[in-house]
Amino acid sequence: MKFLLKQVMLHQLFIICQSNKERAHKRTVNKGFTQEGKKKQRTTEKEKEKRNKRGRYLQRLQPINQAQIPMISLSDVYHVVSATVPLYFAMLLAYISMKWWRLFTPDQCAGINKFVAKFSIPLLSFQVISHNNPYQMNLKLILADFLQKLLALLALTALTKISSRGRLNWIITGLSLSTLPNTLILGIPLLKAMYGAEAESLLSQIIVLQSLVWYNLLLFLFELNATYAVPITPSSEITVDHEDPQEAEEKEEEEEEEEETQTRTTRRVKTMLILLTVGRKLVRNPNFHATLLGLIWASIRFRWGVKMPEIVDSSIMILSNGGLGMAMFSLGLFMASRASIIACGVRMAVLSMAMKFTAGPALMAVASLATTLRGTVFKVAIVQAALPQGIVPFVFAKEYNIHPDILSTGVIFGMLIALPIALAYYSLLEL
Repeated sequence: MKFLLKQVMLHQLFIICQSNKERAHKRTVNKGFTQEGKKKQRTTEKEKEKRNKRGRYLQRLQPINQAQIPMISLSDVYHVVSATVPLYFAMLLAYISMKWWRLFTPDQCAGINKFVAKFSIPLLSFQVISHNNPYQMNLKLILADFLQKLLALLALTALTKISSRGRLNWIITGLSLSTLPNTLILGIPLLKAMYGAEAESLLSQIIVLQSLVWYNLLLFLFELNATYAVPITPSSEITVDHEDPQEAEEKEEEEEEEEETQTRTTRRVKTMLILLTVGRKLVRNPNFHATLLGLIWASIRFRWGVKMPEIVDSSIMILSNGGLGMAMFSLGLFMASRASIIACGVRMAVLSMAMKFTAGPALMAVASLATTLRGTVFKVAIVQAALPQGIVPFVFAKEYNIHPDILSTGVIFGMLIALPIALAYYSLLEL
């Protein structure tokens, strides 16, 4: 009996030991699995964190790339085209009316052109300039405009020195082609459609410089060329008689001194005549008066807040609002009056267009970078330099008979290709 009880107790102890061993083994196994699971979990979390960091980095890069490579949309192109096509419609209507329908005689065309030159363009200039604040003018843009003209003058002077056509008249023509675009008639509506109201304010500053500085300097150069084109004839001749050699030498020296004095006096007189002629033409130029009065009124208006009387403002607005259409209509009549659109020959036309649409913007780009222009101001400066030839330089060239065929081609052919050229520069500057 005792033996059986002893066997039962030993069996129970064995079972208890076995169960304790199994529980200890399970705890060990579970502990190992738990540590391995924690390691795997930590590894998974690290991988997730790396993926999240990579995703955030790519998200930051995406807007940067989009900002660096903006694309011009079709709606932008349509907006620019819709703002400029009406101008071409007025020009085309005038061309058809004159060339095909014969609605206007040459005398009537001359009357329309005179109305545009004496009233429409001056009043349009006054309206644009008087609405621009002269106390907020962009000095860097003005400096870039001055620098562009200076670079063009230096480059043209160097070219005339090494060329067979090294004369002042070619410098004048080159300056007109490369640095004096049609900012008032075509520039304002075109660039306003591209860059908004800021472009109109910037262009009005360039118009002030053109009307008050560059056109007057151009007129001075035309007068200078006309004056010095006439050779200076000596007033006395040196005669050699049979005299004493010493007396003959003294007489010759006296005559040379008199001739030099007379030459200097003649040059001073001619310079004074040039200045007087330029002054008289400025007095008779209504656009000069309109620009000057517009600048004076803008200074008063934005300094003291004085408003123009409504009667005067409305009277000016009636004519100035139609000035743009009348100016384009006058251009169409001028195109119809010419025997050929390319009046100077294909080779000279290609050269003049290259100067107008390549050299001009390139010089302005150099000047703008030198004066640290940035953003919209830089873009407006480049695109306005790529506008077609201005009308005023052609009027001067026709009056003084200095390459009017080249400048007329610049005006006519330049107007026909102005829109695609401007859109090309607009797209290029948006890259």
